[in-house]
Amino acid sequence: MAALAVVCLLLGTATWPPASASGEEFWPGQSAADILSGAASRRRYLLYDVNPPEGFNLRRDVYIRIASLLKTLLKTEDWVLVLPPWGRLYHWQSPDIHQVRIPWSDFFDLPSLNRNIPVIEHEQFMAESGGPFIDQVYILQGYAEGWKEGAWEEKVDSRPCLEPPLYSQDKHEYYRGWFWGYEETRGLNVSCLSVQGSASIIAPVLLRNTSARSVMLDRAETLLHDHYGGKEYWDTRRSMVFARHLRAVGDEFRSKYLNSTDEADRTPFEEDWTKMKVQLGSSLGGPYLGVHLRRKDFIWGHREDVPSLAGAVRRIRSLMKTHRLDKVFVATDAVRKGARVRGAEEAAARDAALRAHGGGAGALQGRGRRHRRPVGLRARQGFHRHLGLHVLLPDS
Repeated sequence: MAALAVVCLLLGTATWPPASASGEEFWPGQSAADILSGAASRRRYLLYDVNPPEGFNLRRDVYIRIASLLKTLLKTEDWVLVLPPWGRLYHWQSPDIHQVRIPWSDFFDLPSLNRNIPVIEHEQFMAESGGPFIDQVYILQGYAEGWKEGAWEEKVDSRPCLEPPLYSQDKHEYYRGWFWGYEETRGLNVSCLSVQGSASIIAPVLLRNTSARSVMLDRAETLLHDHYGGKEYWDTRRSMVFARHLRAVGDEFRSKYLNSTDEADRTPFEEDWTKMKVQLGSSLGGPYLGVHLRRKDFIWGHREDVPSLAGAVRRIRSLMKTHRLDKVFVATDAVRKGARVRGAEEAAARDAALRAHGGGAGALQGRGRRHRRPVGLRARQGFHRHLGLHVLLPDS
């Protein structure tokens, strides 16, 4: 069929047949508004996904990398980032809760994201682009020969896929795959790119080597940060304000169980993150320690490298003593064993408090039966409104 005559290789272009005068012909990527106007929109769509087992924080970090790529693309063309819907993650172990096709607005405040880069939800993309079609899917991978010792080189090349792609063609030669649980979504072309370098190294491929209106980067965690820790990085990180409904539940939990409020903690909050100006140590009475205390999936792959829970506490105490700190903020994915939960509402409040203020999914840290199992520890000094619950270490 002429409607399926789409060629979109790395060194090729995507073309579509012209619309008929009656406006009855329709092809993937064309919206109803395009048919009526007779001209397709110049806006292009960038989609992405990551390795399915990756957790919440890695996915949030990959968003920062892709945001940097989008900023590079916007210097030349009109692009918008399509947010990948959330699905079941390793830490989400509630079988009675719907965990597929979850929009970003369930977790993050979209107006805040849009103050940094233009973003839309997946369903808006389908409505705007004319259907559940993705013109080009690039599977990102490393190089078969690996990285050889010597000077670091950033590069990207069209290469054969190192592993069989998790996409298969149906009888219409559309590519079917996971696509965030949207069974109706189809790819028109799938190919592999070997890449070594920062996110924006992909920009020339998207700007010059394909004219596909919608492009998806699968395994986007392969890309590195353009400017890790720089202003652009923190602009994107600060724009990732958690959704208002989560913050409300989290604030209620803080007040009820932790005697913690923005007023008492001197952490004033602005809905517009661009207006928040905080100097280190000015809001909490001095610098403090932020700790990401990891358990569950992390310990299985790093049993020999991480300390026990008691060892983690000793390390935290040592850091506090060295830097003369009297406060520590802890974020963890651990589940408190034996906690007396008073109904589903309290359980949701505890989980939302950590999502909104701890940067992860889970419940408050406790001394459970896994006390002697190793845990991961990553500590740093700094300030961000949503990085941790205010938890004081016990004296013994």
